[in-house]
Amino acid sequence: MEQKISKEELDERVMILRKFKLLLEQQRKKFQEYLRVLEKQETKITEEDTDALVAHSELETQIVQGIGALQKVIVPMQELYNKSGAAFYNPSEAYPVSQIQADLSRLQSQVLAQNEKNRLLLKDRLGQLKKQISDFRNPYRSLNSIYAQKSFPSGTRIQVEV
Repeated sequence: MEQKISKEELDERVMILRKFKLLLEQQRKKFQEYLRVLEKQETKITEEDTDALVAHSELETQIVQGIGALQKVIVPMQELYNKSGAAFYNPSEAYPVSQIQADLSRLQSQVLAQNEKNRLLLKDRLGQLKKQISDFRNPYRSLNSIYAQKSFPSGTRIQVEV
């Protein structure tokens, strides 16, 4: 049984489909960018480059905020997409959307795995730093003044010549 729809409804479905695809592609791009940042961050952790690590963390925060903003738009758009029947009207148009959604799921799992890997590297590095700090011994701890040294005998006479 074939369903007839008006030109306006068809145009609306096409517009919804295109907008939804565009938003999903933007989100995929953001996730790819986030994954690249996480991979670079991993190298900076192993190289112990703290300045670059701080910069990567700030960039990561901005990207996550961008992903969150896109997600706020995508969720209602996906509901509209599903309600309008755009996914079921033309399967050839709907296929790229499902492909993009599959790519997004794959990217999300890669991002989570890389994020966990970085978290473990940072935790390990933090443990190493804590051990270094606890092993550090101040040689001047027992002295009242850093200039007072117990190992050298002090002189008792001074000779002054004019």
